[in-house]
Amino acid sequence: MNRAFTTTLAQIALVLAALPSQAQAWPDAPPNLVQATATIFTSGQPPAKSLEGLKAQGFEAVVYLAPPTVQDAVRDEGKIVGSQGIVFVNIPIVFDKPSERDFETFAAVMKALEGRKVLVHCQVNLRASTMTFLYRAIVLKESPDEAWKAVERIWTPKGPWKRLVDEQLKRHGIAFEIF
Repeated sequence: MNRAFTTTLAQIALVLAALPSQAQAWPDAPPNLVQATATIFTSGQPPAKSLEGLKAQGFEAVVYLAPPTVQDAVRDEGKIVGSQGIVFVNIPIVFDKPSERDFETFAAVMKALEGRKVLVHCQVNLRASTMTFLYRAIVLKESPDEAWKAVERIWTPKGPWKRLVDEQLKRHGIAFEIF
């Protein structure tokens, strides 16, 4: 191998090693964090420390999709987020009873937040990933195959969540099936 080429590879390796990884860039990132679009991220329940650092990560809004009374909810999440000047919205979706109305509410909130960097979260990222998929496929008119990739990184909806996805897609004339 020629010396100039070897030196160049070594320099590239040093530059790459110096770049922050996702974990280094956000050391207190919430669990199951997925970047769904350029401005929409989904996750499980962020710990309080993660919530306190949302402004530093550039977030402008948080949409929380679980009831605030669930076991792992962060007490005063709305205050923690709001004290940073970040919009906080809670849509308390009961996990085993997601509804068309839940989706419609979520879609209206997301439409109002369009253009902002948004964290959509729940407990594990099941509600969040699924509702975000529906929003992307139905409202944003993205390819369902492409939007689905963010969901399948976390889970494959079953039971009432599969029914909700199937019903909403059918209602909006979108041909896509969960396997």
